[in-house]
Amino acid sequence: MQLGRGVKLVRSVCGLTLAGVASLCLSSVALSKDKGSDNGEVDDGAANTAVLPNIYLDLRTNYAKIPANTLSIGFSSPSLSSALATLQTLSRPTNSPTLQSLPLLSSPTSQSIAVDVPLTVDVSDRVSLYSGVTASATQSATSDWSTFAVSSWNVGVQADVYEQNGGWIPTVTLQSTYTRSVPDTPLATTSFNNILEFDYALNNDETKGFLAGVQYTRIEVDSPRARVHPNVIGYVGGYHQWDNNWKFTGRVGVQSFGGAQLVNVTPFQSFTQPIVRFDLDRMDDNDNRLFGVTAEIAWAPKPAYQLTIRTPLYAIRH
Repeated sequence: MQLGRGVKLVRSVCGLTLAGVASLCLSSVALSKDKGSDNGEVDDGAANTAVLPNIYLDLRTNYAKIPANTLSIGFSSPSLSSALATLQTLSRPTNSPTLQSLPLLSSPTSQSIAVDVPLTVDVSDRVSLYSGVTASATQSATSDWSTFAVSSWNVGVQADVYEQNGGWIPTVTLQSTYTRSVPDTPLATTSFNNILEFDYALNNDETKGFLAGVQYTRIEVDSPRARVHPNVIGYVGGYHQWDNNWKFTGRVGVQSFGGAQLVNVTPFQSFTQPIVRFDLDRMDDNDNRLFGVTAEIAWAPKPAYQLTIRTPLYAIRH
C-alpha cells in the first residue's frame, strides 16, 4: 500500500469520527441551553452538567515478536493487528495469479512495530466511542523490514452496562471492536472482537479489586479458500491503585484458538494454551490514563511477546 493512500484513509476515518464528535458537542451545548434560564443564561449547576466529553487520541506504540507458524491474537487489538498482518503476508503476489498456487504455507519467525491511533470520545463515565487506524511494519527471518504503512482501521464502543456502586454485584463492562485490514488482497480480513468483563471492587474508592472475563474474536477472510476459526480467552485477575495514582493490573487466562486453513492445508494449528497480561498505568485524580505500559505473553503454542506503550494525547480532559 502506498503511503499516500494510507494518509487518505487516515483522513477519511478520522474525519468521520470528528463529525461524530462535533455532533456530540453540539448536543451538549443544546442541552445546556435548555437547562438555562428563560433569557438563555446558564446557571452554575447547569454549567457543571454541560461540560464537553473527554476527547483524545489514545496513542499506542506496540512491539511484538511472533514465533514461526504462529497466528497470535491475544488480549488486545495490537495482537489482532499482528495476526492480520501475518495473514496479509500469505496473500502477497506471486508468479501465479491463483490463490491455490501460493507456495508459502507457513510463516517464519517475525517481529512487528505498530502504532494504533484511535480517536476516543468518553461520552459519559460509562460509555466510550473510538475509531482510528493502525499503521505497522513487519520483519521476518527471511526478509527486511517492510514499509511502514496503514494496515487496518477499526471502530468500537466500550460501555459499563452495570455499575457496582458499593453493592455486591460487580461492574459489568462490554467492549466491541470491528476491524478491517487494508489494502484489499485475496486474504483481506474483517474481525469482530468482543470482551465481557466483571470488575468486583473491594472498597468504595474502587482502587483495588478482582477481575474476570471472556474475550471472543472472530476473523472472516474474503477468500472462500481460507478460514480462520474463532479465538476464545477466559481469564481472571486483579488490580491495585496506590495513593500516588499508579495502578497495576494483572490478568492470567487460557486462550483457545481453533486454527486456520488455507486451501486444503492447515498452516496454523489449533491450540489451548496459557496467556498473561500485565498493565502499569499512571492515572490522574479523575481516573484518566496519563501513561501506560502493557506486557503480554501468549503461548501459541510457543511464546509470543508484545510490549505496548500508551501515551494518550488529550484535546479535552476532565
